[in-house]
Amino acid sequence: QVELVESGGGLVEAGGSLRLSCAASRRLLKINTMAWYRQAPGKRRELVATITSGGTTNYVDSVKGRFAISRDKGKNSINLHMNSLKHEDTAVYYCNAETETIKILGRPYTYWGQGTQVTVLS
Repeated sequence: QVELVESGGGLVEAGGSLRLSCAASRRLLKINTMAWYRQAPGKRRELVATITSGGTTNYVDSVKGRFAISRDKGKNSINLHMNSLKHEDTAVYYCNAETETIKILGRPYTYWGQGTQVTVLS
């Protein structure tokens, strides 16, 4: 069962904008950090942006100043506003949610979405 559902991907010309959204499809464990990852063909999945429950954000250098992550207050849903898109932003974008460390597991529990394709035409 997919716990996170992404939407908003598509085809856009270089310099354009897209907005990705992610929402929980069911009740989740208490979430601390939510994030967007992406994976381009033939490359490893990379972290794009994170946002904590307190609203602290971080971005990979390649998207700083162009992308903005936001979180709907009190909800397990996030958005990624992508501006000035480049061809190298082309990838499948995945939503991620992580709990704090769960004592019985000894680590956080992680949820993933199935991904949404973003294609930027050069």
